Amino acid sequence: MNSIPDPLVERARAAALGAYAPYSRFSVGCAIESTDGEIAVGANMENACYRLGVCAELAALTAAQQAFGLARIARIAVAGGDGSGESLAGNAVVTPCGGCRQAILEAAHVAGRDLEIVSANGAGTELETRRISELIPQGFGPANLSDAA
Repeated sequence: MNSIPDPLVERARAAALGAYAPYSRFSVGCAIESTDGEIAVGANMENACYRLGVCAELAALTAAQQAFGLARIARIAVAGGDGSGESLAGNAVVTPCGGCRQAILEAAHVAGRDLEIVSANGAGTELETRRISELIPQGFGPANLSDAA
């Protein structure tokens, strides 16, 4: 765990405040930094038909693709917790879910680098940094499709 402030984590925490999470009341924000220092953000957006909800990481990956392209992603920050106040709160460090790990792995293949993911608690006081290869070992990627005709 690391408690040194990280500007990318602060952007993720701020993004979480824009989440639409009336059902779980769990706000998640994601900030993605490009190799040139540009930032794209996203937040979770729930839906009464639960499976139609969108994770913060997928929203941010879409924004990053539009802003600077997946090939230029350098690192990703994720934070989540109680977004009902003026700032995000919470003690548990939030990591991407399995589906988001798969989406980040795809972006890592496009970028040609083992992307760094900084996971934070809602309060921003606890940080864990891992590579996508650690979060989804033996992940399924484009190379797995090489036998397709």
